Amino acid sequence: MRELGKFLVIAGAMIILLGAILWSGFAPKWLGHLPGDIRIEREHSAFYFPIVTCIIISIVLSLLFSIFRR
Repeated sequence: MRELGKFLVIAGAMIILLGAILWSGFAPKWLGHLPGDIRIEREHSAFYFPIVTCIIISIVLSLLFSIFRR
């Protein structure tokens, strides 16, 4: 149970750090604007779903978690 607690604290700290970086404006300009991201803009509404960005983030996180698991 201690390992789970340690993992949650480390994962939470990483999420907070990543959120602070993205919030401060230091995010890469390509993040969220990749080819394949869905963007529909009309006069009074907009719909945006960054599907390719989500897939890339998922792959990167999966690789990181598999590395830390070992």
